[in-house]
Amino acid sequence: MTTGIGEWMATNPAFARLTPAEQEVIAASAHEVRYHTGERMLTAGEPAESCWLIHSGQIALTCAVPGRGDVVIQTLGPGEIVGWSWLVPPYRWHFDATATEDTVATELTAERLRAVAAHDPAFGYSLTRALFELLAHRLQATRARLLDLYDGAHS
Repeated sequence: MTTGIGEWMATNPAFARLTPAEQEVIAASAHEVRYHTGERMLTAGEPAESCWLIHSGQIALTCAVPGRGDVVIQTLGPGEIVGWSWLVPPYRWHFDATATEDTVATELTAERLRAVAAHDPAFGYSLTRALFELLAHRLQATRARLLDLYDGAHS
């Protein structure tokens, strides 16, 4: 198993629940990538063909807002995942993602994961459950951030 992803899955509660065989399937679609500060990881509207598990560094998710330019929606760091759009058709990115500092991540190939999940529904269920558990955590963090922003704007 790729060292970076093996360690990440072992320490991440959602992925640690996967069987060793399921973890091996994920690791088989993985390879390490590096992004330098300012380098674009993904662009809104383009095909969503991967997701990334961040090991070090920082990625900013941005959205173009008319009259305001690119607005940072969320900043992600070690232990977090970038790229959920590969899970849902039409498999296109909804945001831009750019490294705000040098970043090392494991890239997972979505096409392979979707193919294995379609062939093995039990694996597909386990993978989807793990990813949605992480997504639910991310949504709760976003909710807390929005509440803080809203509260700060009305203080």
